[in-house]
Amino acid sequence: MRTAPAGRPEPPEGPAAGPETARGGRSLAEAVLRVREFSIGGALIALILATWLANPSFLDDQGVKDLLLNSSILVLLSTGQSVVVLTRNIDLSVGSVVGLTAFACGNFVSGTDHSPVTAVLLGIALGTACGLVSGALVSFGKVPALVVTLGMLYVIQGLDHAWASGEQINAADVPDGVLDLGSGSVLGIPYLPIISAVVLLGTGYFLRTYRSGRELYAIGSNPEAARLAGIPVRRRVLAAYAFSGAVAGFAGALWLARFGTVVADAANGWELTVVSAVVVGGVAITGGVGTVWGAALGAALLTTIGSALVVLKVSAFWEQAITGALLLAAITTDRVVRGRTTQALRKRSRT
Repeated sequence: MRTAPAGRPEPPEGPAAGPETARGGRSLAEAVLRVREFSIGGALIALILATWLANPSFLDDQGVKDLLLNSSILVLLSTGQSVVVLTRNIDLSVGSVVGLTAFACGNFVSGTDHSPVTAVLLGIALGTACGLVSGALVSFGKVPALVVTLGMLYVIQGLDHAWASGEQINAADVPDGVLDLGSGSVLGIPYLPIISAVVLLGTGYFLRTYRSGRELYAIGSNPEAARLAGIPVRRRVLAAYAFSGAVAGFAGALWLARFGTVVADAANGWELTVVSAVVVGGVAITGGVGTVWGAALGAALLTTIGSALVVLKVSAFWEQAITGALLLAAITTDRVVRGRTTQALRKRSRT
């Protein structure tokens, strides 16, 4: 029998469970996530089919185009929000950032011949600046994310209203090139859902493939353990907020291209819809669990519910009620699944 060095407890004999337990934990977590995403996708398909049977015009050419356009911006915002929520934080300022950047981009390009690239770059720059402020306060200032982003929401809304002074951006003053970005299409598919899909695919690939992306999951699972493992937690959280702000700024420019007419309170209240889509899509509000694919499915589901209720001539009140019910069900499911997953991992580690 080996003797442990002085001052150190002797390691237990028997097979080590480290790598095997880690692989088992990952496989179990991935299986749970796949089941969650498949269930959301199934619910989305069932909702679309049921609405189509009740009203066949729901899936005609214009109806499909409207579904894609209506969900594209919410999918984009949910992608950025997911990166923040994975780190066990939240960004409640995305709706106000969309409103600010949409008005700023509209004010900048109105009456000019600026290209849509200029509007997009301006929106991304403003959104990134807002995200960096929130991220710095959360990561380096150690202020709770809920407090910081809620404060940023009101600050940005106040600045936007003071700047707008009751005015609005009219579509007639926006260059045709910018409006074409929101109404144009390629092979019958609108530009906006294509752009959202590209951002979604890029983000999902980064989170799964790159080490810095996987570190976001580690931070959300256990921030203290991630810090002890040498992960730069503060920088990663700051980068997550900067990315969320950049995506929200990008969405603001696309909002201008989509609607043309912009007022100071554009996207007002969308922050809660975005959080709901992320949580319904399987990204745990406690961090460390979920995928951007699930968040996108959650956003598509919430958008389709709203469109289906309009087609079926049901009161808009039920959209909020259904969204709230789905949010509560998702949080409860996450709690139950996490408890059972923890128990299963403990049993595996003991065996």
